[in-house]
Amino acid sequence: MDKDEINSAIHNVILPIARASGIELIEMRYHRRREGRSILRIFIDKEGGVTIDDCERFSREVEAELDVEDLIAESYVLEVSSPGLDRSLRRIEDYMKNIGKLANLTTSTPFKNMRFFIGRITKVEGDSIILILENGEELSIPFMQISKANLRIEL
Repeated sequence: MDKDEINSAIHNVILPIARASGIELIEMRYHRRREGRSILRIFIDKEGGVTIDDCERFSREVEAELDVEDLIAESYVLEVSSPGLDRSLRRIEDYMKNIGKLANLTTSTPFKNMRFFIGRITKVEGDSIILILENGEELSIPFMQISKANLRIEL
């Protein structure tokens, strides 16, 4: 199997386990290495946040199912964790869930003569993310123009 086929097969094994556990599968990355062990990284979340116990339990369930399915031929390391306080925002739903939070956004092309923005997510309107910038200006950025975004940790 090529990389995309393995990733798809692993995703198809992990998703039902996550759903049955009431856990949201945020991201899964499988890195096949020629030298040393390959790594399967899984980021999960749930309402109220995930605990270390949630990660351990999910890890055991995924590992058991992957052993049965025998999708990964080489030895690998399985890492299960929360996406963290500064989590990436990749889908429109991620912005909806994080309304009111401060975020960094980078656009693929200049938008209003800038490519990097810091602002509070106030709403999602159609296919645009509405931010209040640090200077108080409200800005509507088309989702398709955002190349990278993550939450900022507020103390």
